[in-house]
Order: sequence, then structure tokens, then C-alpha cells
Amino acid sequence: MTPLAFIDLYCERTAPGFWNEPVNAISNIGFVIAATFAWRVSQKRKGVAPDFWEISLFVLAALIGVGSFLFHTFANSYAELADVIPIWSFVALYVFVVIYRSTGEDVHRTVRIAAIALFVTGTVFWFTSDDIMTDAHSHDHGPGPFNGSLQYLPALVALIIFSLITALRHHPARRMIVFATAAFSLSLVMRTIDHSVCDLIGIGTHFLWHILNAVMVGLLLVTLVREYPPSASIR
Repeated sequence: MTPLAFIDLYCERTAPGFWNEPVNAISNIGFVIAATFAWRVSQKRKGVAPDFWEISLFVLAALIGVGSFLFHTFANSYAELADVIPIWSFVALYVFVVIYRSTGEDVHRTVRIAAIALFVTGTVFWFTSDDIMTDAHSHDHGPGPFNGSLQYLPALVALIIFSLITALRHHPARRMIVFATAAFSLSLVMRTIDHSVCDLIGIGTHFLWHILNAVMVGLLLVTLVREYPPSASIR
């Protein structure tokens, strides 16, 4: 496939064209709303301004929406990179920042825990890496049985582990993290069944993947801002 080949991966798309996936494209506004809301919450903290890490995460959250909008409008391989890169950049940075702040900003402990997290998620990714470029065989063979959703299994594993740790420690963030994990789990289902319900629901369910993921991202960001604030040393 050439770099600018037309990608027809989702139920809503029926032909080439910028606005052939209007619902899938427009539903990405949820990520911008989530990022803006989290930023507003961070502004209300007394005596603690958003630091570099939080601002970076707010920007990446908004870029998830921008990148996904580009993918569902231009529908080419370059736009797919604009979709995938912000997502995994957000996941990696969020995990790092939460670990860093959970350890009292201890660099050595952060590196050790991050290495373990990387090993676990990397192992999961190893078994699901064939799904990373979701359009690789879509033209010739149609979507796979999971419609490319297995590429996000490492993120689900990370959220489940995060939920268990906060629950076992009775951390104030535990409810928000559980809700975020539930939202992401449901969003993966919506992404996976998009083609299966295409005849029943003409536009498919991929737009719900966007909306639920925006909810998940918003919950994670607000949790970070409220329950894992930066220390006085980096204000």
C-alpha cells in the first residue's frame, strides 16, 4: 500500500472523501473538551499552578482528538500516524508522571517501577503487535476479528493494574481510576463491534469509542490534577 492509499476501515466510511465519516470525525471534539476541562480544574487548585508535565498531557489529550479527526477525514497512512502517535505518547507520559508523583518524585524509584511497567506492557504488546497498524490488510482481507483493537490491550492492562493498586491502597483516586478503566473497556467493545453491527446501525459504533475514550482521558487527567499534584519543589 502506498503512503497515501485510501483507508476504509470503519463502518461509517462508504467511499473516499473528506466528510465521508462525519460522525467519527466530529466525535473527536470530546478529547479537546476533556483537555480543556482538566486544564480548568487545574486552574482552581490553590497555590499549585499546572506544571510542565500536566500542560504536556493537556496538549497531548487535545492532539489525540486532532489526530483522530485527521485520520477520519483524510483516511491515509500519514493521518493514521497523526492518530496513533499522540495516543501512545499520552499513555506513556501519563504512566510516567503518575509513577513519578506517587514515589514522591523519586527519580530512582520511578525508573525501577517504570521499567517493570514497560516490561509488562511490552510483553502484552509483543503478542498484539500485529494489530498496531490497523489498516495493514484492510483492503485485501477486510478487518480482522478484533478490528485492530488488540493494539490497545497493553493500555487496558495498565489501567487494570492501576485500578487494583489504588483499590488495595484505598487511594482517594481509586473510584475515578475504576470509572476510567470501565469507560475504556466499554470503548474497546464499541471499537471492536463497529463492523459487526454495521447493518443494524448504519454509522457503526466507532464514534462511541471516541466519546468513551474522551471520558476516560478526562477522568485520568482530573485524577492526576486532584490526587497527584506536583510537589512544592517544582511549582
